[in-house]
Amino acid sequence: MLSSTSSRACPKSHSMAVRVAAMLGRRLLLQLLLLAAAFDAYDGAGHSPNISRGSFPEGFIFGTASSAYQYEGAVKEGGRGPSIWDTFTHQHPEKIVDGSNGDVAVDSYHLYKEDVRVMKDMGMDAYRFSISWTRILPNGSLNGGVNREGVRYYNNLIDELLLKGAQPFVTLFHWDSPQALEDKYGGFLSPNIINDYKDYAEVCFNEFGDRVKHWITFNEPWTFCSSGYALGTSAPGRCSPWELGKCSAGDSGTEPYTVCHHQLLAHAETVRLYKEKYQAAQKGDIGITLVSHWFVPFSRSKSNDDAARRAIDFMLGWFMDPLTKGDYPLSMRALVGNRLPQFTKEQSELVKGAFDFIGINYYTTNYADNLPPSNGLNVTYNTDARANLTGFRNGVPIGPQAASSWLFVYPRGFRELLLYVKETYGNPTVYITENGIDEANNKSLSLQQALKDDARIEYYHKHLVALQSAISDGANVKGYFAWSLLDNFEWGNGYTVRFGIYFVDYNDSLKRYPKSSAHWFTEFLKKA
Repeated sequence: MLSSTSSRACPKSHSMAVRVAAMLGRRLLLQLLLLAAAFDAYDGAGHSPNISRGSFPEGFIFGTASSAYQYEGAVKEGGRGPSIWDTFTHQHPEKIVDGSNGDVAVDSYHLYKEDVRVMKDMGMDAYRFSISWTRILPNGSLNGGVNREGVRYYNNLIDELLLKGAQPFVTLFHWDSPQALEDKYGGFLSPNIINDYKDYAEVCFNEFGDRVKHWITFNEPWTFCSSGYALGTSAPGRCSPWELGKCSAGDSGTEPYTVCHHQLLAHAETVRLYKEKYQAAQKGDIGITLVSHWFVPFSRSKSNDDAARRAIDFMLGWFMDPLTKGDYPLSMRALVGNRLPQFTKEQSELVKGAFDFIGINYYTTNYADNLPPSNGLNVTYNTDARANLTGFRNGVPIGPQAASSWLFVYPRGFRELLLYVKETYGNPTVYITENGIDEANNKSLSLQQALKDDARIEYYHKHLVALQSAISDGANVKGYFAWSLLDNFEWGNGYTVRFGIYFVDYNDSLKRYPKSSAHWFTEFLKKA
């Protein structure tokens, strides 16, 4: 530190120091302003910077995503057996907003060639779709035989994609468990399903693995377990009787953990099978898709900081901790206790590192507010994290609200989540396997009005800016899939919301029309 006399000893050097300090101060201020502008760009304020395919690394993959039950229809055609979603929508239409189902969906079973064409017209590189387990094994297991007609359908789809220059990214399970296995032993409540799932996966590796180079074992186990077994609002509709779904059977405090435990083990067994028997010859990769929100403390306090950390442990860490460390997060072990299954030493070693890549689905961010311990009477996964999750603070939303009540636009959370994964889990290879926004299915709009989806363009633009920023900061992301190519059956919302880049006319033969966002993507994806 300079003494009080040293600065007076040389007035010239002192004035130069002042000028340098002022210049550095202005430069720092400019950098801070630029940084603030960048944050504004993907938080909804100001104007987004220009971004295009060229803003991303060489070889970065862009695609769209779908799933079998939401797209295919033809539920009784081609030898397909029933899934739990067939049963759920027909037995409990009251749990679907418009009482609808996926019997026809958007008929991709018959219209897949058109869907591949419109996707390639935009310039997409890849298509993520799921295989219907019961279209391959109608009763869920090998003893019922392989349905060759189902195999033929997926061969045709894969071949059409490759013919048009699109890579298939194949999800093996997107929530549509075989009803036969649900009836036989309770589906994923039973460890018996691990071998049946592995057998199903092996049929797929044998039939399609010569052309499929990216396999995803499970889509969003968190959603399947929490909505299907804690809330009871999704298939198979199990929960404690006092929960939201008012279920006739289930236990919201134990079954979600049991089911996800079995999915993790089925995933790990299947990854081992693929790596030991198929990977060397087929030269593909295998991973799992996880969904996570980002969580912002409701207020600046240690208790709410802790609540936000617990929230992400109970949503993302539930799976990423076992996959990278061999066990569930310490917060889950502490709060769930003996309701949380244990891994044996062999299982822990099997699960740890069981992936080539991680798929991440990001849509939204919530505030996390600390909850005091429950009274222990109504035990449920939904309060085990002791975090109240909300999109509002003092009546103000965290970001613009979409048609789905849970979806708030908060692009900054996308970047924060990806950097959290980088720092917490060793920077794994990541594909963004879903990201998107919906609008209400407003039947009073003309077709021309319905195709104008400026909010979707803004959502994608700002999330892609956030993604590019995360990649610049070292996040190891290799691809991005928009949800979704088409409007479709959106689970509990039925057909009341639209997530598509393409509009589907449900009143006129399911015709497809490009929305404004499809034209935007076409421009975005143009190669220099």
